[in-house]
Amino acid sequence: MKNNLKTVAIALACSVATLAGYKLLGLEEKPVIFNEAGYSSSSDSVGKLVNFSNLPEGAPGDFTYAAGVSAPAVVHIKATSVRAVRQQRMPSIFDDFFGFDDEFFGQPKSREQQSSGSGVLISNDGYIATNNHVVEGAEKLEVVTYDKQSYEAEVVGVDPSTDIAVIKIKEKGMPFLTIGNSDNVKVGEWVLAVGNPFNLESTVTAGIVSAIGRDISILDRSYAERVQRTGVEGDTPIESFIQTDAAVNPGNSGGALVNLRGELIGINTAIASPNGAYAGYAFAVPSGIVKKVTTDIIKFGNVQRGYLGVNPVELNTKNAKEFDVKTTQGIYVYNAPEEGAAYNAGIKKGDVITEVDGQKVVAESKFREMIGRKRPGEKVSLKINRDGTIKNFDVALRNKEGGSSIIKKEESSAVFSKMGIRVKDMDDKEKSELGISNGVRVEKVFPAGTVARDTNIKEGFIINRVGDKKIDSKDDFEKAIQNAVKNNETGVLICGVYENLSRNYCYGITL
Repeated sequence: MKNNLKTVAIALACSVATLAGYKLLGLEEKPVIFNEAGYSSSSDSVGKLVNFSNLPEGAPGDFTYAAGVSAPAVVHIKATSVRAVRQQRMPSIFDDFFGFDDEFFGQPKSREQQSSGSGVLISNDGYIATNNHVVEGAEKLEVVTYDKQSYEAEVVGVDPSTDIAVIKIKEKGMPFLTIGNSDNVKVGEWVLAVGNPFNLESTVTAGIVSAIGRDISILDRSYAERVQRTGVEGDTPIESFIQTDAAVNPGNSGGALVNLRGELIGINTAIASPNGAYAGYAFAVPSGIVKKVTTDIIKFGNVQRGYLGVNPVELNTKNAKEFDVKTTQGIYVYNAPEEGAAYNAGIKKGDVITEVDGQKVVAESKFREMIGRKRPGEKVSLKINRDGTIKNFDVALRNKEGGSSIIKKEESSAVFSKMGIRVKDMDDKEKSELGISNGVRVEKVFPAGTVARDTNIKEGFIINRVGDKKIDSKDDFEKAIQNAVKNNETGVLICGVYENLSRNYCYGITL
């Protein structure tokens, strides 16, 4: 009896101590979650612990569930590209007689190159999300699935501005990943990176999210290089990477970053490394962007980017003084052009955007991401700090042409991009001085195009014929190429002359 009374007394003392502790910590009126893993957290505390009670068995102590769900949906992509190797040949007495250049008689010898990357199945009918840089320039794509089946894939569409691409294999009933909400990703959260580093198929590594909304300017550099190589100016790059310390290496590009629920929260894209191999930091395109871009590509054939029409600057303590604004956090509107959507809605230079659709924004990278996830015609709600006064605006975003409609994909523009050539009109005086009756001048040949790869065409070359079509204007040239595309021709013969050279040159060019 005495032992029982002693036990009850100890239990009461422990209960009193526990209640006193709750009161001391201010938790007596706050709900506390106890989950299966034994963690607890206050529902309104900052940086609260995740409630894992609704996760599959095994989480968060081990990663077998997330690995088991994600690995079968991640594929190995083998890309084959063709590089031209110049061949030297002995001159022929027939060269001057026929007036053709080397490329007409013998195309440069082609040499295949192979690269490797990863991709993520996002539907059961074979759509795969990957990086643009994994498939860029590829003539052939082979996809090897988790169960070692091999398929030939076709490119559905690409978006260099986010480094996302969609490819497709002709197969049904494929395992695929559910796309999670990257807005809910927290720093310190456990994640898995799934891919094929160094051709090691179905490799899983673990780490934590070490930062979000990271801008490392890699897409800006890639954009500048692409314009230099191809002459094609696309959408402004969007960088708002999820940073992780899960090991990512060459071959992981295009692979999955997943949470412990096995949901896709990002596409692994880049690493920060002094030597090209993993050095502690990797970066993934957040799933919010991935979902928007892949949906657009599958539905419309290209990405439908909504434009706000402002030049944004991320505020800090230093530039807030320079701009003479009443807050040190937010996105400063450095300019709002009159033709833009923001100006039309009443936003002006000097305003500070503090919230987008109810979400606080302090980083320019996150701001660009949130706007970039919307299409033309969609509205965005902005909270503005104007000279210390808070104002709300609803802005209907526009397309890059200033309208609100969806912009259809132009197949011909993709062909011109692939060719890598820019021409310009010639006036009558210029033609007369050169003694020619018609033609357009090649203004630029870009090193990444098929024109540079297949031929020796130099800038300044005057094109007077495409196939059997006489060319006398830039419009004539573009129509001739477009007609060839419509007729499913795989190449065209372009003929013309150089200044001060009497002979005629013809070049076979792949479309």
